[in-house]
Amino acid sequence: MKNKNEKQGLQVDVHNNDINKAMRKLKKKIAEDGVLQELRKREYYQSRGTKRRLAKEAAIRRYKRNQAKQRATLGY
Repeated sequence: MKNKNEKQGLQVDVHNNDINKAMRKLKKKIAEDGVLQELRKREYYQSRGTKRRLAKEAAIRRYKRNQAKQRATLGY
C-alpha cells in the first residue's frame, strides 16, 4: 500500500523501441506538470518583496495579453 505523502515519478512507456517518441512524451509531461518551472523557481532564494514584484509583473503581462486577444476578437 502506498503512503499518501509518497511522490510518484513521471513514467513513459517505450513501444517498439521508439526512444524519440517516448522522450517527446516525457518532455511534454514534464512541461505540463511544471517540474522544470518549479525547479528554476527554487534554484535561488527570493525575498518576499521580489516574489511579490514578479507576481505583479506577471499579472500585468497576463492582463495585457488578454486585453490584446479581446481587442483582436472584437475587431478594435
